[in-house]
Amino acid sequence: MTVAEPQALNFDCETGNYHTFCPISCVAWLYQKIEDSFFLVIGTKTCGYFLQNAMGVMIFAEPRYAMAELEEGDISAQLNDYEELKRLCLQIKRDRNPSVIVWIGTCTTEIIKMDLEGLAPRLEAEIGIPVVVARANGLDYAFTQGEDTVLAAMANRCPKEAPQVEKEKEERNGIQKLLNFGKKNEVVVQEDSEYVDHPPLVLFGSLPDPVVTQLTLELKKQGIKVTGWLPEKRFTELPVIEEGYYVAGVNPFLSRTATTLMRRRKCKLIGAPFPIGPDGTRAWIEKMCSVFGITPTGLEEREAKIWESLEDYVKLIRGKSVFFMGDNLLEISLARFLIRCGMTVPEIGIPYMDKRYQAAELQLLEKTCHEMDVPLPKIVEKPDNYNQIQRINALNPDLVITGMAHANPLEARGINTKWSVEFTFAQIHGFTNARDILELVTRPLRRNNSLKDLGWDKLVKEEAKV
Repeated sequence: MTVAEPQALNFDCETGNYHTFCPISCVAWLYQKIEDSFFLVIGTKTCGYFLQNAMGVMIFAEPRYAMAELEEGDISAQLNDYEELKRLCLQIKRDRNPSVIVWIGTCTTEIIKMDLEGLAPRLEAEIGIPVVVARANGLDYAFTQGEDTVLAAMANRCPKEAPQVEKEKEERNGIQKLLNFGKKNEVVVQEDSEYVDHPPLVLFGSLPDPVVTQLTLELKKQGIKVTGWLPEKRFTELPVIEEGYYVAGVNPFLSRTATTLMRRRKCKLIGAPFPIGPDGTRAWIEKMCSVFGITPTGLEEREAKIWESLEDYVKLIRGKSVFFMGDNLLEISLARFLIRCGMTVPEIGIPYMDKRYQAAELQLLEKTCHEMDVPLPKIVEKPDNYNQIQRINALNPDLVITGMAHANPLEARGINTKWSVEFTFAQIHGFTNARDILELVTRPLRRNNSLKDLGWDKLVKEEAKV
């Protein structure tokens, strides 16, 4: 009797083109995360219109970003780039006085070969404010990789241990001694022993402050101390990173940042699945524990409790199929979570795949498919949208998660869709935020169920025929 070998993941690459949201949109969440920063996007009016539309809801909040618009004169090399950028940066310094100015390069700066990396150090020395250069052009990068290039540039600015830091540590220790004065010795020992003795750990990825707190506390429950986050809320508080530090990512699109931390800063990367969904969060924490020689406690019960609370959503999608067209590089993690919820995934389109950085996530995807007894999805890198539409028509999935460009045309053909960009801006990490993922996934299904109850679905189909 022969036993069939387990099926392996099938990878494919189609067009070589990116069909994604523009990566300069990373400014939308990064300027809010890094509170003492200012982002200067260097591009054409088209880039300005895009940002104005993508972040239009924030126009009354005085967002800390601006456009350095390239005109025909600049493109034909008749003007002095350095003097114009200097004028803008001095105005930013006068009006806002940020701790850092981040130059975001666009497609245009690539095409006309602007030497931003050459201009920045000279200007930084002249105006006295750090100038960080990040390329976020849609020619080389997909949607969320804009954040990746910014964090990779900031990783090079993370300080090494300095006398000033030591002084601040001593001051904090002195304050802690005062706080502990008069307490019983047993209480002080208990507070000191909350964490296991392990090498420093820095986490990288831009997350909202509540999610940062949640993940930090989840690790604290296992005795793991997070030394710092990249990025922090302030550029001046970037974490100290020395050779031998351990680092771990919270998002699957941060492969360049991971590479920079390993090669430039000589850090040790913890290759773990990403903390998206209760299954991914548990696997992420367990991997941290295994690296530091800690036996995890209470994770199985915590995950089971979360799944129990999600049942009202899970029953809506159990047995249904979802097709990922590919946009934000979160596709593998989301697909793995939805398969655990009982869905089938015939295809995962993804703009860019770093198999080394996502190795643990891919292994968990395979394991999840085998445990749920569903076929492994086909993973298509840089998918051809025309071919994908043909496959969608043939497969007739219950839901398609897609970029905004294709949502309305698919809806007109009677296919349920969800914008992938919504998962980028939602809080989806950690145990407690799994409910938010399912809220987004089930919304179009719940909407259509409501339309059927009202009898409007027939009317919509008749109008589509007309």
